[in-house]
Amino acid sequence: QVQLVESGGGLVQPGGSLRLSCAASGSISSIKTMGWYRQAPGKQRELVAVVTSAGNTIYADSVKGRFTISGVNAKNTISLQMNSLKPEDTAVYYCKAVRLVATTLSEYWGQGTQVSVSS
Repeated sequence: QVQLVESGGGLVQPGGSLRLSCAASGSISSIKTMGWYRQAPGKQRELVAVVTSAGNTIYADSVKGRFTISGVNAKNTISLQMNSLKPEDTAVYYCKAVRLVATTLSEYWGQGTQVSVSS
């Protein structure tokens, strides 16, 4: 099992910055990827950024150049630095970990943290 605890959400004005963190505990040695997803009211949950255990990163087009995910080995703590925030970035942000044991993939989610961008 993997437990994920997020922190760092809040209210910020357009153009501002926030940093989210996600700490993993439990069976972290078998984590293959960790990442951030978000869900705005009335919309489906979408990928924001992912980092693999090999250090590769993937970003949604909407956040490229503004958001940076860090966490070199994706096994313990990852962070999401969000700059130049826009009102459309307002959502609940969720941390997700994918664990591989033998041939079985398991997904784990954090409880979510609210990010609101408004003047």
